[in-house]
Amino acid sequence: MARNPRPLKQQAPAKSAAQAPSSAPEPELGLNKMKPTLIMVGADKGGVGKTTVARALLDYFASNNVIARAFDTEFPRGTLHRFHPEITEVVDITQTPDQMRILDTLNTSQVKVSVIDTRAGALTTSLEALREVGFLDAARAGDFNFMLFHVLGPSIASLGEIAETTPFVSDAHYFLVKNYINDATFFDWDPTTAQTYFGKARNASEVVIPKLNAMAYEQVDLAGTPWSTFVANRTAAGEPAQHSFTLRGYVRTWQNRNAEEFKRIRLLDFVNGRI
Repeated sequence: MARNPRPLKQQAPAKSAAQAPSSAPEPELGLNKMKPTLIMVGADKGGVGKTTVARALLDYFASNNVIARAFDTEFPRGTLHRFHPEITEVVDITQTPDQMRILDTLNTSQVKVSVIDTRAGALTTSLEALREVGFLDAARAGDFNFMLFHVLGPSIASLGEIAETTPFVSDAHYFLVKNYINDATFFDWDPTTAQTYFGKARNASEVVIPKLNAMAYEQVDLAGTPWSTFVANRTAAGEPAQHSFTLRGYVRTWQNRNAEEFKRIRLLDFVNGRI
């Protein structure tokens, strides 16, 4: 399946190798080569941290000058929208008009990366809708990039979702996400049993979201800001904040580890179409 590049913001002059931090933005991608990319973050099981993963992706794109938009399907309240209100729309993924707001604008929007935060229990039905309207066929034909970040819980029931999801993503970029943010230990994953399920998703790659200090996580949640805004000691309105230096340090380290993981799976190359 084809993939592509991405939009950008004005970038400051590059630092020397000695000065550049480990989390420095990756090289810019050409706007003229950009193909629409749809990234779905979801699971049928609740409480596995789907929105946390979506927020981590949006922060990573922003830090690498990739302009993205997001759709929050936790209708009507919205969860992702609380942290990224300027780029997020709350939609009802089960309704045709809202499906049109997402899919019909993929080619016309100047923002070429779209992230869908799928509400609990709606992953399979959302994939069925994408298949029904022909999006999966269009992605297979190379008209769009399609990526699925399937967030797994520690139970065998969560592993069972892989078998249900695999038929929809045989040609997609499929990532199985172990999210340790909620103290998940994946204790039920007997190696032999887990391999049986993982073996059914031959095109899948594993992604690990590390544990974040609980107090740091709670403070970002209370602040209602993107991770990077909290680290920059700013409020949601952009005003100076009084966030703890220690907690900001925990979040910064966690962000850097996420960035290393996203680089490992070559996320920007997938978006850019270089893979």
